[in-house]
This record gives sequence, C-alpha cells and structure tokens, in this order.
Amino acid sequence: MRHVVLFHSVYGLRPAVRAAADRLRAAGHRVVTPDLYGVPATETVEEGFALLDKVGHEVVLDRARTALRDLPPETVLAGFSMGAGVAGALLAERPDAAGLLLLHGTGGAPDAVRPGLPVHLHLADPDPYDAPDEVDEWQRAMTDAGADLTVFRYPGAGHLFTDPDLDEYAPDAADAAWPRVLAFLAAG
Repeated sequence: MRHVVLFHSVYGLRPAVRAAADRLRAAGHRVVTPDLYGVPATETVEEGFALLDKVGHEVVLDRARTALRDLPPETVLAGFSMGAGVAGALLAERPDAAGLLLLHGTGGAPDAVRPGLPVHLHLADPDPYDAPDEVDEWQRAMTDAGADLTVFRYPGAGHLFTDPDLDEYAPDAADAAWPRVLAFLAAG
C-alpha cells in the first residue's frame, strides 16, 4: 500500500482525476487529489491556462505543498500533465518520495533526483506539449541523474489519453497505461 498525491492537469480537478484516484484506492493505495485552483474545473485547455495564469504558479505550488504537509515523506508524487510538472517541482522538497509517476507530461529536474528513484512516464507519442527531442533529452538527464526510469509512449494517443470526457481519449492507450501504473505502485 502506498500513499499517493495525484495532482490535476491545467483543466483543474476533473472527474477523470477523481476516477484515477478511485482506481488506485481500489488497489489498496491511499490517494489524495488536491484542488490546486480552488474553483471548478474548466471545459477547455485555453480556459485552463487562463485560470492557471489567474491563480498563479506559486499559489498552485503552495497549495500542493499544503496537500503534502501531513503525508508521509515516502509519498509517491504523481500528476496529470501540468500536475506532472507540479509533482516534479516538489521532488526537491520531498527527497524521500517513494516514486515519481508522470502521466501526460514530463516533470522533475534531474538535479532533484536521487539515485534509484523510481520514475514512470506515460506519454502520448507524439505529444503536443512534450516534443520528442525534449523528451529524449529529459530522459537522458533523468537516467544520468540515477533515476530508475521507465518511459511508456502511446502512439497515436491524444495528450490526456486517459480522460474519457475529452476528445483526445484513447481507450486502448488508457487500458494499457493503468495496469502499468498499478504495477509501478505495487513494486517496492
């Protein structure tokens, strides 16, 4: 059983994030899904970016820190898209994190990675927000920093391919990703 914090995408705390948390809970994990915006989720990615600009990146990070405050040091940091970036940004402050689970986006500065840190990346291929050469460079840097990195790319899938309420949903890719996520959390 793991403690997991699951940060939402730029859209906000959507039903897909809650459903993902429920899926992880059904597997025996304790999952927290903080609302980093404090308002209902948006309907479009453009509205999401506008809301992020309005709320502010530092407020989002502060809310993420607050959500982590009472969780054990070995909590798995996880996130969807923007939330993957939030999880990665907080890695330096959570050196005992049990792992970094990145769904739909890269996250984490290699200098915050401790040797052996389990890291899973699940990414559309290609992804409109993470260019292949940037992902390759990030992957090399994470590996050079000592991360125990596994990358899964999902050809032809949309960016948030696990969200059934979006046009970019790819059921085959989602069906492939979730068992891998559960295996990642069960390891160790």
